[in-house]
Amino acid sequence: MVNAVPVDAPGEEPAETSSEATSEKTQTTPGTNPGNHGEPKLRILIAADTYPPDVNGAAVFSHRLAKSMAARGHEVHIAAARTSRGPDMVEHTDEATVHRFRSFKAPTHEYIRLCLPWLVEPAMRRLMDELQPDVVHVQCHYMIGKAAIDAAAERGVRTIATNHFMPENLDPFLPFPDWFRRIVAKNSWRDMGKLMGKAAVVTTPTPLAARTMMQRAGFEKVLPLSNGIDVDYYRLGPDEVLTPPARPTVLFVGRLAVEKNVDVLIEAIAKTDPALGIGLDIVGDGEQRAGLAAQIQQLGLGDRVRMRGHVDEDALRRAYLEADVFCQPGTAELQSLVSLEAMSAGTPVVLADALALPHLVEEGVNGYLFEPGNSAHLAARLEQLFTLSPEQRTRMGERSQERAGRHSLKTTMDAFEKLYRGADWIEGRTP
Repeated sequence: MVNAVPVDAPGEEPAETSSEATSEKTQTTPGTNPGNHGEPKLRILIAADTYPPDVNGAAVFSHRLAKSMAARGHEVHIAAARTSRGPDMVEHTDEATVHRFRSFKAPTHEYIRLCLPWLVEPAMRRLMDELQPDVVHVQCHYMIGKAAIDAAAERGVRTIATNHFMPENLDPFLPFPDWFRRIVAKNSWRDMGKLMGKAAVVTTPTPLAARTMMQRAGFEKVLPLSNGIDVDYYRLGPDEVLTPPARPTVLFVGRLAVEKNVDVLIEAIAKTDPALGIGLDIVGDGEQRAGLAAQIQQLGLGDRVRMRGHVDEDALRRAYLEADVFCQPGTAELQSLVSLEAMSAGTPVVLADALALPHLVEEGVNGYLFEPGNSAHLAARLEQLFTLSPEQRTRMGERSQERAGRHSLKTTMDAFEKLYRGADWIEGRTP
């Protein structure tokens, strides 16, 4: 359940609030967390430029982080953008108090909303003075992340910075020529180093991403720390009965965005041997949906490809369990939580050989890699999997599950809690 309360900004008429909402907002006295050996509980402010109901890896991680820290007895606050027009507001959810800042629709994106610096920076300073957090954890170096880093630095508040984003991910939404996009990316990397360099510890989900950040943003040290996954949640229960799909099925889960290359996967399905009858389930939504739907019809795949849109958590879990193979054709993945979720469900994977995805695959053991953007190579990999016996695919799925188990959510949250309490490094936390 979410309770929303508008927040008065300077120069605005006071908003009416219930006494219950007001008292809940002002109960910020630290205590102890008896579930954590009696250590003092922390007041944690998570600053996230994207947060649910947004659907992307960074938003999902921030939500899981908030839930995990709240379950450990900490007082959790989220600073995020409003998802619609209106003044700053406060939402009270089960896992956190969510402080939503006034935002504006991005002109080049279907659903992303942006906070303007001259509005969010003073709002963040006011929030920081009100909450007096023990630690601030930023998830990005853009509008909200920058405002939180600067406000925390001014007040001497310990800051942890996690980067989930490659500046080049912005390219599809910048209406500029390539030479200008390269300048934007270079400046964004520089700003990342300058801003996140103020944090006590900088983390990112994989060793490859850490190396890239050191090379491109100039960090001396970046801690590779997996986003973590609750492997047990995705396992098949002892009494569960699955409904086998009508045909051999490949699953894709994610935003329908340019960098996900779902069009390459659809084209690959069309190139597979018709005798195998391979189908595709696409779970997710995004700005590419209409174009992908047109591609499916143009290729005559209407009976083999389903676009399921957004689904709830239970339906998503079942989709992972019922699929024969999971495919991630994206080329901008710093970890790919959806790939880890599929692996946790015991599904073989076929992933693009790009960025962090090779880190998840042992070739021929739990799946295969394919050349990014090469639909013919992807089709060959899918045929390779579907000509294996069901027993062989089951063994590959078991190996996937074992690899996913190295990314324990509990291990990740233990590590972040130690960083919050003052640790400067966590050894051996990323597989």
